[in-house]
Amino acid sequence: MMMHPQDSLTHVRILIACPDQPGIVAAVASALYGIGANITESAQHTTDPSGGAFFMRIACYIPSYREVTASDEASDVETSLFEAFRPLVNRFAIRYELSFGHQRQQMAIFVSREDHCLVELLWQRQNDALLADIAMVISNHETHRATVERLGIPFHYTPISADTKTAVESRQLNLLDGRADFLVLARYMQVLSPRMIAAFPNRIINIHHSFLPAFSGAKPYERAFARGVKIIGATAHYVTEELDAGPIIEQDVLRIDHGYTAADMRRVGRQIERTVLARAVQWHIEGRILVHANKTIVFP
Repeated sequence: MMMHPQDSLTHVRILIACPDQPGIVAAVASALYGIGANITESAQHTTDPSGGAFFMRIACYIPSYREVTASDEASDVETSLFEAFRPLVNRFAIRYELSFGHQRQQMAIFVSREDHCLVELLWQRQNDALLADIAMVISNHETHRATVERLGIPFHYTPISADTKTAVESRQLNLLDGRADFLVLARYMQVLSPRMIAAFPNRIINIHHSFLPAFSGAKPYERAFARGVKIIGATAHYVTEELDAGPIIEQDVLRIDHGYTAADMRRVGRQIERTVLARAVQWHIEGRILVHANKTIVFP
């Protein structure tokens, strides 16, 4: 592709999945070269080089014949990629997802009373560590309204009970419609319905305060204390209909001893929770995560 004086460069991230076979990397690189792309990052993973599943993440810059803005739904770059990848879809059965560096994702944060994960995400956003916008915060408590609204972020109070769950989730979905690309459950102590999960498949990130699969469900610190564990942890995962059993994105642990009470575990565990959740959200925003068979491939 010849460069035009008015060309700009568009930053593109590409996630690829297909059955493994020889020639995929070479073909993808050749296709991108053919449209003038400059590859800046590339990572691959296979479950089995003899007929397994192949995954790839590429970041590159591609010439654009017009200035691309955040409001663009599509661009000549997207058209060029579609045409370049068409033969690869036919030849390798490639499935791919695109994300663009100029398009800031919109995230909605759900939170209950505990504030440590919410505050971490707010701080990260204020310091441009998270390259996404917080479209809104939704909570079943009024506790954090002042903190959120002080930053100019819309806060929506949606109290919920077993009797009102269907109506409240309908209201939440209306609030989210067209305004959020993904959701973050920052210690939101409610179980989402299948309808809510289906609206954001593999786009709801939850933080659970244990090293899953140990101590899923409620009161994990109390159960860890009763069991006498010597390591506690936190797990960020995508939400599925099975409670705390979705694809795991990130985990971390802290060694403790017999002197820790359940309250001590809860106190020190908050720091693990906030850092694990922030990492998972960052990787999601940067298009580093592929989901396969209830597992994730997280590219560095």
